[in-house]
Amino acid sequence: MSFGGFNDNHQAGPMAEINVTPMVDVMLVLLVIFILSAPLFTHSLQLDLPTAKSAPAPEKPQTVSVAIDAAGKLYWQDQAVTLEELTRRMAQAAGKKPQPEVQLRADKATRYEVIADVMSAAQSNGLNKLGFVTDPKPDTEKK
Repeated sequence: MSFGGFNDNHQAGPMAEINVTPMVDVMLVLLVIFILSAPLFTHSLQLDLPTAKSAPAPEKPQTVSVAIDAAGKLYWQDQAVTLEELTRRMAQAAGKKPQPEVQLRADKATRYEVIADVMSAAQSNGLNKLGFVTDPKPDTEKK
């Protein structure tokens, strides 16, 4: 390698050789650092961790579908029933743990009296979770 000198016999242009000595020095230093620090990464610390017992996640209650058609006929899980049979099934469902959710589906032409009878039967038998199922309105506005 030539670093230049006091002899002006040759051309005074830039050197065309790449000096890799600084790069080799840096790589050797990094290699030594990694060799010394590698055992630190594999060392583990023995700990006695505490144990804990948590309550199991609550079960999702089952849903019961009660439907009323336009004529006022009652359906329990898609099976036709009378009001007395519906009341008996609601009493059985109220005794389950967790208590099921009752989804009430009624035709829009159903008389309110029939819906009120079903709601009354659910409340008198201890069913607290009662929901009404409807169809969404169609979007009349075009985007």
